[in-house]
Amino acid sequence: MGGNGKQHRWKFSILRSSSKPKLDPKTPPSEFICPISGSLMSDPVIVSSGQTFERVAVQVCTDLNFSPILGTGSRPDFSTVIPNLAIKTTILNWCDKSHTEHPHAPDYASLKSLVREMMAAEAPQVEEQIRVSEEELLKNVAENPPVNFSHAATELGPRINHFDSGSSEESVIIRESHGTPLPFTIRPTCLSCTSSSSIEISEIEIQNPSGTIFEEEEKLLMKLRSSEVFEQEEGVISLRSITRNSEEARFSLCTPRLLLTLRSSIQSRYAVVQVNAVASLVNLSLEKRNKVKIVRSGFVPFLIDALKGGSSETQEHAAGALFSLALDDDNKMAIGVLGALQPLMHALRSDSERTRHDSALALYNLTLVQSNRVKLVKLAAVPTLLSMVKSKTSDLASRVLLILCNLAASIEGQTAMLDANAVDFLVGMLKGNELNSESTRENCVAALYALSHRSLRFKGLAKEARAVEVLKEIDKTGTERASEKAKRLLQMMRAVGEEEGLECDGTMESGGLTRTGYRVGCGSTTF
Repeated sequence: MGGNGKQHRWKFSILRSSSKPKLDPKTPPSEFICPISGSLMSDPVIVSSGQTFERVAVQVCTDLNFSPILGTGSRPDFSTVIPNLAIKTTILNWCDKSHTEHPHAPDYASLKSLVREMMAAEAPQVEEQIRVSEEELLKNVAENPPVNFSHAATELGPRINHFDSGSSEESVIIRESHGTPLPFTIRPTCLSCTSSSSIEISEIEIQNPSGTIFEEEEKLLMKLRSSEVFEQEEGVISLRSITRNSEEARFSLCTPRLLLTLRSSIQSRYAVVQVNAVASLVNLSLEKRNKVKIVRSGFVPFLIDALKGGSSETQEHAAGALFSLALDDDNKMAIGVLGALQPLMHALRSDSERTRHDSALALYNLTLVQSNRVKLVKLAAVPTLLSMVKSKTSDLASRVLLILCNLAASIEGQTAMLDANAVDFLVGMLKGNELNSESTRENCVAALYALSHRSLRFKGLAKEARAVEVLKEIDKTGTERASEKAKRLLQMMRAVGEEEGLECDGTMESGGLTRTGYRVGCGSTTF
């Protein structure tokens, strides 16, 4: 009777020995049983999310691109596999003590059939579950005014100047941190790029009226899951085309089934499939309601891989996707934790202007969160960012300065920038007229202003850099924003001079420390 019970519990464990094992009626501990195969583990491994499975079971799930829902309601992460020697030894010891034959690896084909059954059983439930969690996740998020986005398909018109303050539909005023950030676009640069697959997209323009979206999803899934590469190409190009302009299609097609399949397409070794898959994800991410869902579906690691090793066009779209996803406050910390900061920093040196710009904007949005500021400082990013301010591309320099403004808003970032001699560097850039656009000069003054916030150290460094004469000039000739920041800096430095007993005019501008003539000098000098 004990043998029958054991056989039923371990029905997927294939024993190679024809002799019947001497079984102990004692039931093995649940931690010895693989949650997928249901059998005693012969080669247990720990996966990234911390659970232990039979190695063959993990391999089957990886090959089928499937992550089952466990009893806890979570899905395991199979991206990393480490042998669990401790549990293996414990299982073997238990087998010896209970006179049970050591387990053998289960049959791959049998496990594959079992996993397919799990996939079929989960299919009708997954979408409903994710929709419910999505509603719960977003119910406390304040609704922002709608933003007029474009899409990740080809546009043959002129490129848009993303720093044009007159483009009200594509620009927003980012909330200020000590009044430093300036307006810039929230539209990924890759959305206006000329794609190598542009002809294919325009040739198969698909009309998708409401009411047919679910039929369209089934057609897309069939193509995307096909073993034929040309059908996969047709599938991702169709998806990219459908989601070009239709907000309804972006939201309705962002289903668990399609997202799971699209993840596989992003991993494809075929360039056309990968490029259009990532571009399709950019389109889907434009819908605000999709942003959290996409991150929670596990796309960030795949976008990071595409940013690291994809083709130039794939990298452009990967940077654009990370930028778009980073616009949602609920995604910022997760994207940083998942390791996107360092690849985005590396992408700032890309040969592609679009990749550089969207990576900079992604970093700007990510550094609105304190935890990401600390991570970026620990990556020693400050010297690199300062060197990029000298970029011949004024737009990139302006974006990099915005990142530095965010870093300066934290104690860690402010300290790192002061240690890197940022005050002297930024004053020197302003003094030498090396910043070739007004917006870049504004951001440079804003970075100085952010560094001055609650910093006694800044005051001394600014005097040494002879900042007063530069700030006076900006106050007279700069833009309204730059002049306002310069004026505040001058007022702060004058107050410091009075507190320290310095001669405000001659002494502050020369960097001297004499106290002679203090009463006369300060009483007659204004900034």
